[in-house]
Amino acid sequence: MVTQAGPPDPAGGPSTSRRRRLRSRPAVRDLLDEALAGVAARPTRLILTTLGTVLGVAALVGTVGLGQTAAGQITQRFDLAAATRVVVQPDDKGGQEGEAATQLPWDAPDRIKRLNGVEAVGTVSSLEIGDDLVENVTGLDGGAGKALQVMAGSSGLWDAVRAVLKTGRFFDDGHDQRADKVVVLGKHAAERLGINRVDAQPAVFIGDEPYTVIGILDSVTGRADLNDAVIMPNGTAKQAYNLESPDAVEIRTAVGAAQLIAEQAPIAIEPNNPSTLTVDAPPKQGAVRKGVESDLNALFLLLGAVALLVGGLGIANVTLLSVLERISEIGLRRALGAARRHIAVQFLVESVIVGFLGGLLGTAVGVILTVGVSWVRDWTPILDNRLAFGSPLLGAFIGLVAGTYPAWKASAIQPITALRGT
Repeated sequence: MVTQAGPPDPAGGPSTSRRRRLRSRPAVRDLLDEALAGVAARPTRLILTTLGTVLGVAALVGTVGLGQTAAGQITQRFDLAAATRVVVQPDDKGGQEGEAATQLPWDAPDRIKRLNGVEAVGTVSSLEIGDDLVENVTGLDGGAGKALQVMAGSSGLWDAVRAVLKTGRFFDDGHDQRADKVVVLGKHAAERLGINRVDAQPAVFIGDEPYTVIGILDSVTGRADLNDAVIMPNGTAKQAYNLESPDAVEIRTAVGAAQLIAEQAPIAIEPNNPSTLTVDAPPKQGAVRKGVESDLNALFLLLGAVALLVGGLGIANVTLLSVLERISEIGLRRALGAARRHIAVQFLVESVIVGFLGGLLGTAVGVILTVGVSWVRDWTPILDNRLAFGSPLLGAFIGLVAGTYPAWKASAIQPITALRGT
């Protein structure tokens, strides 16, 4: 079946059906020109509307970027501290029935030092002192004894737990071998005893026995209980409290060597029966890093999504207000032959343009924020390229969604109603 074309225009123009098709299909360039003119007609409103999207996209890019950067810093610090700590101790279940419980040998640190990847090693033990209290000889602690934890350690313990002194010195192998009555106080224990300096060689009583304080700790890594304790050399603990064996061996490894040392240490200490020892080793670094990054990214992504929602609502409100202000224009265009879809597409394009501009500017602000904070904190900025390049398109999509209802509202306006209201 052949469709007859309409009569030609006497003036030589296209036929009536041709003009109808042209009128139903506005040129893309004309549509963009009209949308840009509508957007630029009110610069102040454009700035305020775009500002919502700018803040939303900037919040999204900035929060995710800072989240990834912060996760990188957290995992780096984890690698330098917890990821290098390995602890070996006897199995709490002891040996088989009829067998004595396993005890760590006193030369366990010397055996572990031979392993490649070990940077420092020492022993630590908690002492049973019964009802003995710790008391400052000078009475600056109020004259009443304190129930403090008393512990024993080897000279290598301090390096193994990254101990830092507030004042004084650590005890060494000489103090250990001679069983000297000297102690090092944890920082909280020193505060409770009223001791803050050691230049006058202060002393404390543990029960009825005096001990000279030669040092006060400022910080340790991995053994927070040392901050609240009074620590004496192993040799002194053997003589005063009949310490038979150390409770645990603290090992500090090179970065990346903890898993290997955790496998080799029980064999080095107890080659005949390594299963009687338990090892506390950090999880694999990759799993921890991914877990930290995933948690932080999820949190910051939620905050960015809320900010984007606020920006989208701003576009929707301003676009709807623009529709109400331009009712006369819409009515005139409808009276001149514009279809409902023409009106809807124009307002949608205007919303997309506003969203795209907001996304573009917001991406720039977010990247600058991430780099600026990283520079101030001396961090290495980390930002996903897909987020940086995709955020302007995300802004355009937000504009499209936000402009759907106002565009439908505008297309539903009838010409006669609009012109009569005008």
